[in-house]
Amino acid sequence: MLFNHQKYLVQLSRLEGKEIELTVRQKKSQRSNEQNRAYWGLAIEILSDHLGYEREEVHDLLRHRFLSHVDERGLTIIRSTTSLSTKEFSEYYEKIQRWAAQFLNCYIPSPNEAEATPLNCVWR
Repeated sequence: MLFNHQKYLVQLSRLEGKEIELTVRQKKSQRSNEQNRAYWGLAIEILSDHLGYEREEVHDLLRHRFLSHVDERGLTIIRSTTSLSTKEFSEYYEKIQRWAAQFLNCYIPSPNEAEATPLNCVWR
């Protein structure tokens, strides 16, 4: 649905005489505020404390581990977490939880259980 028809027409008029490509797709739900708070306030915070890295470094490490792929030219492409839908972000968070539990013996609470869970890791 176009919410501002006039703005759309103005933008379209700027392209007159130029070759254009138009893509139309259904809007997807981006991650929720609750997901974002849990990610930065739980997962990133816990892993930052226990790994000894800055929060942004942990964020980059997790993105590289779980949101990257190598393209046909051998280049590593790393997705931004802001581009993830709510479903994709849930899957990303769950992968982080499983990895932390398996390789770090570290429990990261789910967003809905955060208030009732102690925020710590148990090291092997």
